[in-house]
Amino acid sequence: MSNTRIWIHFVWATKNREPLLNPTVKAKIIRHIRSNAREKRIAVESIGGGDDHLHVLLMLHPSQSPAQVMQLIKGESSHWMNQNGRSSAYFEWQDEYYAASVDEQSIAIVRHYIANQETHHTSKSIRFNPPRSASHSTE
Repeated sequence: MSNTRIWIHFVWATKNREPLLNPTVKAKIIRHIRSNAREKRIAVESIGGGDDHLHVLLMLHPSQSPAQVMQLIKGESSHWMNQNGRSSAYFEWQDEYYAASVDEQSIAIVRHYIANQETHHTSKSIRFNPPRSASHSTE
């Protein structure tokens, strides 16, 4: 029996970096993403972000690709937001996303980084700066 653990840190933003994720909207979309991910057998470990982007740490199933997971999360969540009137404006994610593998020893660091996004971005602009512990290129 195989034992595969593929941890990925994803980051994606709202279209044109519009600040559409106020605390209420962000809480709703995070709950929805978690629920949708469970239904699709996507193991979300951590999720958080700012008013214009989200970070997700998850474990890929060996049959999943990063592109498939992003379609299932991003595509479905923007559709849900628009169908259910969850945002005051038309809701769209940017097409692009950031994805990087995370080694097992860095899970706690990435989890902490994601949990502290609001504090992190009070002093830094959002230009995709993931934690140094994992091999990331840009945020």
